Amino acid sequence: MKIYFLGTGTSQGIPVIGSQHPVCKSTDTKDKRLRVSVWITWDDFSCIIDCGPDFRQQMLISQCPKVDAILFTHEHSDHTAGIDDIRPFNFMQGNIPIYGHKRVLDNLKKRFDYVFATENRYPGAPSVDAIEVVNNQNFVLGNKMIVPVNVFHGNLQVFGYRIDDFAYLTDVKTIETFEIEKLKNLKVLVINALRDEEHHSHFNLQEALDFITLVQPEKAYLTHISHHFGFHEEVQKRLPENVFLAYDNLEILL
Repeated sequence: MKIYFLGTGTSQGIPVIGSQHPVCKSTDTKDKRLRVSVWITWDDFSCIIDCGPDFRQQMLISQCPKVDAILFTHEHSDHTAGIDDIRPFNFMQGNIPIYGHKRVLDNLKKRFDYVFATENRYPGAPSVDAIEVVNNQNFVLGNKMIVPVNVFHGNLQVFGYRIDDFAYLTDVKTIETFEIEKLKNLKVLVINALRDEEHHSHFNLQEALDFITLVQPEKAYLTHISHHFGFHEEVQKRLPENVFLAYDNLEILL
């Protein structure tokens, strides 16, 4: 299984529009961060977790040839606003299955009603098959079992996903003990760490490190990074030996 980090930035991306912050002015490519998303492949199956406003650019950079499924964590725009750009895949493949909490699917139907229209449908509109994800109900993609992991982003429910020995959690602030049991014996955990300072709806660095210590994956990668966190190379020097600051276009193999 291959994990490709399409984007590792927080909701505004890095650089932030109009910002004079030193990280936004960095010439290190690892400090350039599109909105968070990962591309996961195994055998001949290709799926994306989240489809944000940088989706088109991410697909072109990664040279992703097809998308067999999209898993949504939650409805915020930095995770969903790119749904219109699935159209080239529709022209090649037909409808794309999208998976998410009922609340998320309902939100998408309101914001992107033309995608879900059944009457007077525009011929070039994106086409999807919406499939509800329910906590504690695993489902199959390709030949692998997908395990939803229920977490909270402030007061908002968010799904993380486990696939074999890999788990992807973003926009986490709290998680209940029985959900942590779903994350035992991981080879790789991806978890959000926004910055050093505390935040009302995201793990900061210390909270993410405490969570990694609790879950005990073999390796952990931090994502959903703010420019306030600092320069990539400087942050990496501060991390434990099995914890890595993810960056755009990083690939890992499991």
